[in-house]
Amino acid sequence: MSLAVRIWSGREIRALREAKRMSIREFAAHLGVSERMVSKWEAGSEKIHPRPVNQSALDSSLAASPADDQARFTDLISEAITAMRTGEAVTETLTGIPGQEHQVRHPIDGKLMTLVDAGVFLCGPDNESVYLPAFYIDVFPTTNADYARFVAMAAHKPPQHWSKASEPPDDILDHPVVFVTWHDASAYAGWTAKSLPSSQQWEKAARGVRGDVYPWGSQPTPAKCNVRESGIRSTTPVNRYHSGVSPYHVYDMCGNVWEWLATMSISSRYELKGSAFTSPFSRAAPSIFNDASAGMLDDDTGFRCVTPAETMRALLIMNT
Repeated sequence: MSLAVRIWSGREIRALREAKRMSIREFAAHLGVSERMVSKWEAGSEKIHPRPVNQSALDSSLAASPADDQARFTDLISEAITAMRTGEAVTETLTGIPGQEHQVRHPIDGKLMTLVDAGVFLCGPDNESVYLPAFYIDVFPTTNADYARFVAMAAHKPPQHWSKASEPPDDILDHPVVFVTWHDASAYAGWTAKSLPSSQQWEKAARGVRGDVYPWGSQPTPAKCNVRESGIRSTTPVNRYHSGVSPYHVYDMCGNVWEWLATMSISSRYELKGSAFTSPFSRAAPSIFNDASAGMLDDDTGFRCVTPAETMRALLIMNT
């Protein structure tokens, strides 16, 4: 059966790229366009339509795709349309995790987010009981690929370690973005209609509700994260440490990079959590305090975002 798309939008473009299992860079080269153009298309979702010459290139790519790729494309489009009609994001239930938390794709930046239910959790070094309303948090830290879409769409200054073309190197697309100040992280969050996590939101997502010391429990196990003892000496892909995920299935809550938070410690200084590849494992516990000046930027500091559950519902309705 021959597949055809009447009018390509960013939604179908993303589905085709994912069906072909290509990175943005690979897909751009495949079509003969720039990575920035592909990023703009995908960020615009169903609201953006490429020029006729690019529509033709996409037609040709789909027509020439193997049957397996075409089947995946059909499934992805069906899921996206179903999500739009119901006003909900495509979800998947995580089996074997207490509470069967749900994951959704954020309708603006497309990042996978997971629900942290409303309720009390044990917080801080003294395990004090704290109540938080429900919220969603990014499953992975913001990557260089994520940040590249923001740079392209918002004309924001790229990090200093990227190439002169204002694009991240191929080999770190799935690594957390670094060399970003608190102001940079906050600007990205604003662009996505999200926010940086509060100290308590971040800690609950990392530790769960029972007061475990680390995301995986209370056993000190440096091998479950990218810290100084790992000997890697650089960032790693955000989905690498499967055994180190939190009770909400959130990655890299220990190690890889420190993460900026919304919580101010003192004037012009904000909290950081998570430790980094430069840090000893003794600094990795999510309850440990750290902070820095809002203008600080380094090769071991990044961020991720959150959004209230009710805001997520409103966004999904707006994007139907």
